[in-house]
Amino acid sequence: MSKPIIIAIDGHASTGKSTLARTLAQYLNYVYIDSGAMYRAVTLFAIKNDLNTEQIVHHINDISITFDVSGQIFLNEENVSEEIRGMRISERVSEFAAIAPIRQKMIQIQQGYGRDKGVVMDGRDIGTVVFPEAELKLFMSASPEIRAKRRFEELKLNQDVSYEEVLKNILDRDDKDSSRKINPLRKANDAIIIDNSNQSKEELLQGALELVEKALN
Repeated sequence: MSKPIIIAIDGHASTGKSTLARTLAQYLNYVYIDSGAMYRAVTLFAIKNDLNTEQIVHHINDISITFDVSGQIFLNEENVSEEIRGMRISERVSEFAAIAPIRQKMIQIQQGYGRDKGVVMDGRDIGTVVFPEAELKLFMSASPEIRAKRRFEELKLNQDVSYEEVLKNILDRDDKDSSRKINPLRKANDAIIIDNSNQSKEELLQGALELVEKALN
């Protein structure tokens, strides 16, 4: 049996990173970690406690983030998997994710999950910062318009939001993620680009599994 590896999946918001990472982890019986959810949980903590980006630094030790075996995320032992997906979190997560002490703590937690390998993790800096030695690095891409359409279809079921609002949010987050001073989003030199503009989930998974097989061998 092949030794377990680390699979790092990076890319902009709503490129399908989490869907692919979760599916891959289930297929391979690996641990799945959504690093973006961790920053969303921090943002939720800040909003609930009325903390700005300067104040949150003094409350880092009050934040506990854990995952269960199914990938559900818990903030101080409360399941916040659904609550962190709203637009109020999306609109502010980039500003909290850019704070150095926050990133340092999250990276430390993330690296802990990868100590024994057998993990699939998605985010913005997994292949470049968290696991630069990952055996397989993927970089997901898709046009902002396609990503906004997908995100809008998800959000409109439970929230009063327009496509234009979602597109603006995605463009804003793209800019902030790529231009922040600390660990900006960029493709690792050895990452394989996957264009997810027109692929079905099945096609995406099949292509990724072929890459996993090569990495294992």
